Amino acid sequence: MSNECSWIPFGSHSTPIMEASSPIAIPQIPTPEQPVASPRPCKKSFVASLMEAAALRSPSFKEDTYFVSHLKSSEKKALQDLKDKLAAANIESDSMWGIPISGGDERADVILLKFLRARDFRVADSLQMLQKCLGWRKEFEAETIVEEDLGFKELEGLVAYMSGFDREGHPVCYNAYGVFKDKDMYERIFGDEEKLKKFLRWRVQVLERGMNLLHFKPGGVNSLIQVTDLKDMPKRELRVASNQILSLFQDNYPEMVARKIFINVPWYFSVLYSMFSPFLTQRTKSKFVISKEGNVAETLYKFIRPEDVPVQYGGLSRPSDLQHGPAKPASEFTVKGGEKVNIQIEGIEAGATITWDIVVGGWDLEYGAEFVPTEDGSYTIAVEKPRKMAASEEAVHNSFTSREAGKMVLSVDNTASRKRKVAAYRYVVRKSTTA
Repeated sequence: MSNECSWIPFGSHSTPIMEASSPIAIPQIPTPEQPVASPRPCKKSFVASLMEAAALRSPSFKEDTYFVSHLKSSEKKALQDLKDKLAAANIESDSMWGIPISGGDERADVILLKFLRARDFRVADSLQMLQKCLGWRKEFEAETIVEEDLGFKELEGLVAYMSGFDREGHPVCYNAYGVFKDKDMYERIFGDEEKLKKFLRWRVQVLERGMNLLHFKPGGVNSLIQVTDLKDMPKRELRVASNQILSLFQDNYPEMVARKIFINVPWYFSVLYSMFSPFLTQRTKSKFVISKEGNVAETLYKFIRPEDVPVQYGGLSRPSDLQHGPAKPASEFTVKGGEKVNIQIEGIEAGATITWDIVVGGWDLEYGAEFVPTEDGSYTIAVEKPRKMAASEEAVHNSFTSREAGKMVLSVDNTASRKRKVAAYRYVVRKSTTA
């Protein structure tokens, strides 16, 4: 008899039960206070060792404080000196993201501290950077760019886009340039200098949407998370565009990124990182997270809840979901190598409709769903026949209306693999409206 654990999900009075079909009992669903045991060590490739070493050299990034009372005395002095120089420069009317730079309030302090930190609290250098940024924003008309129609509908939600928040409330910006391996697409977007300028303007527009989600106040969310997908990225062709994007962001959006997550990382990226790591500041390295292909969902789940991770990266979030308000929360679980896990959703009444989403990061295992009636003598219904799910498949979304009372059983069979996998699911049961 297998051990069982149960919990109540969102939006339903039904109780799911999770059980292991194998003789090995599966542990209780992990919570932040109850970490899952690591799998047994195995031989690592050279590339994996490099990536692991890079991670060891990059301790977790700790965000800076924007409470003036928490600053060092030298930092407080630098902040006041910068304010005095701004007043002397007579730029009180200038603003960023709708915040007057010389407004004297805590929101202005947050912006000024970002420029100061970008220049290690050297006041003269920070002032010069700030003034150049203000000039660029005026020339670029950055304050109103969000309202423009730049004609890049085909790139929306594909190349660069804001989608959801991480576990700490940071807006997440996704970047994926693999689509430009298609030569026709590349020529259409980057074919000449004017096209490149227009694309850069669109890329800034995406970032400005993220800026509008920030709080700009002490104790608030004052930075973004960037997720960059390196799969199929044509690095040679995009070198000019990449350099210009990087330059724009470094010069005009200082300290706006709390963490940079690189996914689907090719082997050469890890080697390059190891080579150039000694030349990067500890502050910069601490923001990096590197994930090779096959570990995308497991990496993203550490920072972003499954319901906020896009389906193409092993999550449950679809663009259409955003039209219906905040994402419905999901339950996370882990499937060990050599195990089959059954999720039983009980208490489904006759005539009720159950809708569910389920995903396993890097599937490569068997999944199925069946409805088991409560009444003795009734037949089990194969709602989804067991089938092998490819690693590239997105989350399953399905629904079933029961004619009689019973339970839904979702099965995830990982017995053919030795690799542990992260997974998530959610469901809702709607009772029949007919009498």
